[in-house]
Amino acid sequence: MDALEAALRPIAGLLNRNIQDSTPARELCAELSGTVVAVRVRDTALAAYFVIDDALAVVTSSSEEPDVVITGSILTLAKMVGQSGEAAIRDGSLDLTGDAETAGQFQRLLSLAKPDIEEELSGIVGDAAAHRLGELARGVGRWGRSARRTMGSNIREYLQEESRDAPSRDETDRFSDAVSTLRDDVDRFEARLNRLRGKN
Repeated sequence: MDALEAALRPIAGLLNRNIQDSTPARELCAELSGTVVAVRVRDTALAAYFVIDDALAVVTSSSEEPDVVITGSILTLAKMVGQSGEAAIRDGSLDLTGDAETAGQFQRLLSLAKPDIEEELSGIVGDAAAHRLGELARGVGRWGRSARRTMGSNIREYLQEESRDAPSRDETDRFSDAVSTLRDDVDRFEARLNRLRGKN
C-alpha cells in the first residue's frame, strides 16, 4: 500500500460508515455495485480509483477498466461531495469520460456519504466545542466570500476609474451601440450600392 492509499483509507472508512447510516446511500451503493470510478487531478499523476461493491474501496491503481473517469482540479473535485457537484459535471468544470448517468449517481453517493464535520468533531472535543468550531468555520467562510466580492469590486473600480485600463460599463455600452449603428449604416450603404448596380 502506498502513502496516498494509506491516507485515503480513513476517508473511505468515514464514507462507508455514513453510507451504512443512510438508506438512500446504501441503495445507491447497491445500484453501483461492480462500478469502478477513476478520479484524477488535472495536470498531475495523482489518481484514485473508487471500487464500489457493498462498500467503497479507494485504491491508487486498478487492473479493471474504469466505468467513469473524472478529471479536474483539486478544488473542483472537492465540490463533488457538495451541492455544486452536479453543476460542476454539467458545466464542464470537471472532464468526464464514460457514462454520465453513472457519474451523476457516484456524485449523489458521495453527497449522501459526506461527513458532517461538526458531528465528527463532537466525538473528539464535545458537542459545545464542536458547535463553536463549526460556527467559527462558517464565519470564516462567510468572511472569505465577502472579502472576495469586495476585493473584486475594488479591483474593477480601480481598473475602470483610476488607471483607466478597463472600460466602465457605460463606455462598453456606448461602444456596443456605436458598433451596432455602424453595422446598420454599412448594411444600408451596401443595399443602396446594390440598387445602383442593378440600374446599370
